[in-house]
Amino acid sequence: MSTTASSTPAVREEHADPIADPGLHEHQPRPTDVDEKAEKRAERQIATLFGLSALFAVLFVVSYFVFHIGEDPTIIAGYGASNVALGVCLGMSLLLIGIAAIQWARKLMSDVEIVEMRHPAASSDEDRADAITALNQGIDDSGIARRPLIRNSMLGALGMLGLPTIVLLRDLGPAPGDKLAHTVWAKGMRVVNDVAGTPIKPEEVEIGQLINGEPAVFYEEVDGEPKFEGVTLQQAKAKAAVILVRMKPSDITPAPGRENWGVEGILCYSKICTHVGCPISLWEQQTHHLLCPCHQSTFDLADNAKVIFGPAARPLPQLPLKVDSEGYLVAQHDFDEPVGPSYWERG
Repeated sequence: MSTTASSTPAVREEHADPIADPGLHEHQPRPTDVDEKAEKRAERQIATLFGLSALFAVLFVVSYFVFHIGEDPTIIAGYGASNVALGVCLGMSLLLIGIAAIQWARKLMSDVEIVEMRHPAASSDEDRADAITALNQGIDDSGIARRPLIRNSMLGALGMLGLPTIVLLRDLGPAPGDKLAHTVWAKGMRVVNDVAGTPIKPEEVEIGQLINGEPAVFYEEVDGEPKFEGVTLQQAKAKAAVILVRMKPSDITPAPGRENWGVEGILCYSKICTHVGCPISLWEQQTHHLLCPCHQSTFDLADNAKVIFGPAARPLPQLPLKVDSEGYLVAQHDFDEPVGPSYWERG
């Protein structure tokens, strides 16, 4: 059977739209597009919303300091007044900014229907230039440049939101003060094995050996009660943990003033890495290197725990040792520098 010309598909024009244009309804202007009074009224409403947002941000800060928490909290309707006030104020501040932005877009920003074709590949330079032009046009259509009342009130509301953020930083905890600069180590305090809690004599440590240690005070009692327990114990242990290593005295290069900080080749260093505070005990006997398992910082314990590799910026603090009257290893005094990671105030 022959095919007639009428049954042949029509050839699509080269520049025809990939999908037939369904057409758009006639554009309906908004009241603010045709009524200047309505436009000004909307502008004032949006600025008011931004202003109220700023007010709630201030009330958040006021509530933080006014309502009591802790042992004698302020209660409203059976709930902690502080939590209720902080939640309501911060929520309202964010909500009002959102409502103001929506009203701005619906009532005052450019209201024009547009059609954009999809591109199967990267845009050409001309298209990119057009995109920048369209972006600038959008900024102009938003009216932010010619509506200083809305612009300034929005910036004020967003700026006020920084106040709750600053205040909430206080809840990260009290400033440490000089707590990071000191540990429980003190003159004459014995070094004990951190597993058995037994004191250590120099002759019990072999060359090349590493022992994880801690201060004996953790095992002492006062009136039958331990000196440290619970959270206080864990905090003290986190700073006071040490490692003991023994090397040939001829391999050690002590820093000036530290010639008598070791005992027969036995040195004691903080176990806490000076990078981000990971505990270290990966010991290479032949090289005298101590490796951090977290980020591979490497310290040469024969050379004052100097950093020879990795991100750590400081040597491990050294605890000076001596032997007490009973022949056990004890500290000469506390570390002479803060242990653990570096921080801004650390000199």
